[in-house]
Amino acid sequence: MSASEPHQKPPEQIRTVYKKYQKSSPSSLAADTEILDFERGLSHDQLAKLKEVRRMPGDVLLTACCDFGDMQSEDFPASVVDVPVFEHDDLPGLHFAPSLLCPETQRLLLSRLLHRDLADEQHKTNIHLHHHVLYLAMNANTRPVSRSNSGQRLENEAAFRRNESFFNYSPSSSKLFLPINADIHKPITMSQFLRRKLRWLTLGGQYNWTTKEYPSEAPPPFPKDIATLVHSLFPDMKPEAAIVNLYTPGDTLSVHRDISEESRQGLVSISLGCDGIFVIGLEDDREPSTNCLTVRLRSGDAVYMNGAARLAWHGVPQVIANTCPAWLSDWPASTAPADGGDSSSSTDREAWRGWMSTKRVNLNIRQMKD
Repeated sequence: MSASEPHQKPPEQIRTVYKKYQKSSPSSLAADTEILDFERGLSHDQLAKLKEVRRMPGDVLLTACCDFGDMQSEDFPASVVDVPVFEHDDLPGLHFAPSLLCPETQRLLLSRLLHRDLADEQHKTNIHLHHHVLYLAMNANTRPVSRSNSGQRLENEAAFRRNESFFNYSPSSSKLFLPINADIHKPITMSQFLRRKLRWLTLGGQYNWTTKEYPSEAPPPFPKDIATLVHSLFPDMKPEAAIVNLYTPGDTLSVHRDISEESRQGLVSISLGCDGIFVIGLEDDREPSTNCLTVRLRSGDAVYMNGAARLAWHGVPQVIANTCPAWLSDWPASTAPADGGDSSSSTDREAWRGWMSTKRVNLNIRQMKD
């Protein structure tokens, strides 16, 4: 896609901005008028540099959300209104859709990602690099059967249905993720895995974070329902690969560019959970400077990096504690079968109540090839 080196060092200007917000306190972030914060309100100067490039009609959003939730529009539990999409003058092609997804769709999307897709052996995580991941399969009698990503299975494979959610384990479970090399790494408990150790999950194209490349072999299929939802809202791109980043306050994402894809189509980013500070910068070809922008992203916001902004430098210097919306903070407690669960799981997941209150989940979707 680009002649740029994947390991190229980011410009000094955006690194300076990144470091500033990495050290900022929550109170200073709330008072910082340089941060673009659509919920707080925009200053006159900020409004002057923003233009509405399109408007997503409420009926289109409603249809997309109903299709994703497999329900009729008259049964949808929320009102859906038009959502304006803004572009900033300093970063052409960078589009913001504040509060794009309603709470019901956010909860369902989170459940599909972390109950269903995390439990799918085709989708790899950072844990797979150094540990055997213990999956919980269910036979026809809904009896749990343990197996690991090494391929060892304890009963006839024909008896298996889909894997169970990891949240069906108790936080105090004695199950361990054993290291591939015990001389280097220690076993991981289920609580450690879900609360702190799990950092990313790949969907569809399985990006190699070491080589900064996609494998040459055919990727596993991208989740069809998520692809349909994203494509209905951003029809210019075809969802083929995604990275699901999981953050806890104190975690960061260093400044980087997404340049490994062989497609110039836009990249979609959807935020769930705690607020994140997002910095993005685009080098100006006319002068030796970088146009930088800092945005506070909240649950349900979407960012579309298209055109020149597709190759922009970006990172997350801070995730802000105690900012997860109340209606999402109890997740995964009481998630129903329609949310990606099973009929026997609601009681088990009560032990994980409040897990999402300390998390930010970012779904970053891209098209791999034109």
